Amino acid sequence: MPRTVSYLTVILHALTGGRAFDGDATSPVGFLKLTTVGRKSGQSRTAELIYIRDGDAYALTASNGGKPRNPGWFYNLQANPAVTIKVHGVRQRATAEVADPAKRDELWARLTQIAPMYKGYETRTQRVIPMVLVRPIREADA
Repeated sequence: MPRTVSYLTVILHALTGGRAFDGDATSPVGFLKLTTVGRKSGQSRTAELIYIRDGDAYALTASNGGKPRNPGWFYNLQANPAVTIKVHGVRQRATAEVADPAKRDELWARLTQIAPMYKGYETRTQRVIPMVLVRPIREADA
């Protein structure tokens, strides 16, 4: 992974089917697939997102490109925080929680250092863009 993430990084990742800039388990930033259960439909919904590491957790932003509303996956995990993630080819169950305001600010500052494009999203919306912590469930915890 590069030291910073840009629109070009995202485009190349998508165009190569996830091979470009995939990173590895030690990467502080990367891409993952988040699967939630639709709060209305009950159907599985998957979104590919950029993450930053926060200890053992993956921190995600519910930016929705700076649109006025949070993305659908955010509402889904609020209704049911039991999610599945696929990161670096490994699928695992996880639990998601919305970061509290202090943690959100810390994560947002780190995210915008690594991926400055998110600063633009913040200027496009009046909402506070949430940060979400996704913690994999170890088999011993299951």
